[in-house]
Amino acid sequence: MPETVKVGIVKAGCIGVLPLIEILLDERADRTDIDVRVVGSGAKLGLEQCQEVTDIMIKQKPDLAILVGPAQAAPGPTEARRMLAEAGIPTVVISDSPAKKLTKEMEDAGLGYIIVEADSMIGARREFLDPTEMALYNSDVIRVLAATGVLSLIVREIDRVIDSLKKGEEPVLPRLIIDKGLVASNFKNPYAGAKAVAAYEIARNVARLNTEACFKVKEWTVYTQLAASGHEMMRAAAQLADEARELEKSGDSVLREPHFRDGTLGEKRSLIEKPKKKAPSP
Repeated sequence: MPETVKVGIVKAGCIGVLPLIEILLDERADRTDIDVRVVGSGAKLGLEQCQEVTDIMIKQKPDLAILVGPAQAAPGPTEARRMLAEAGIPTVVISDSPAKKLTKEMEDAGLGYIIVEADSMIGARREFLDPTEMALYNSDVIRVLAATGVLSLIVREIDRVIDSLKKGEEPVLPRLIIDKGLVASNFKNPYAGAKAVAAYEIARNVARLNTEACFKVKEWTVYTQLAASGHEMMRAAAQLADEARELEKSGDSVLREPHFRDGTLGEKRSLIEKPKKKAPSP
């Protein structure tokens, strides 16, 4: 059994989970049980870009691959999944809501998946989106996913696979669609949970407006305002998510799950409290 699990992350395009995924697995940069490498296609996820970065990762011979990005039905990500499956590397795909249509295909290929419905597409119209707006939108998405506990759920699922590999076992890959029910379970204060669910649902519905703005509406004055509306919704969701965390703080019940050096997750609720190691999930 390996002392250190080699984790390879392939980033294709951008969604809210993508920028920090490797840091989430080793937030203090002191884990000794994993060695992580990252390759990325940049903003584009065309066939050539995805083939190139996936080939680079396969040559690294990781014990576990994570493919993260949007538009999984597009030729580039589809080819990346095919290459990883044919290489026989245990692979988890992390993507947004449209990937729900591909769950059976991914299961048939032996791939795991984590689908984050609230990780909604951006309002990518030239009349509206510039580098500043892009950065602000992604920061709002990240705040929603972090404060509602979605990122913690993803870490737990990936750590469970890593733990199996460390034991020399055949990993059971996650097949998970993160919905509002999973979000609510992270909170002790029911009002905090309600705010978190509201934040998640608002963020989830941003995709409807931005999809309409980007692909359906032709009149530029209409789609520009629609895209702006979607971004205002995500901003409101981020504010609600922040309020949910502040409510948990007021009751000294924020869930913190730091990694220990051996990769075990800790758990604590009170601020002035030492984290205790959690038993591995079955």
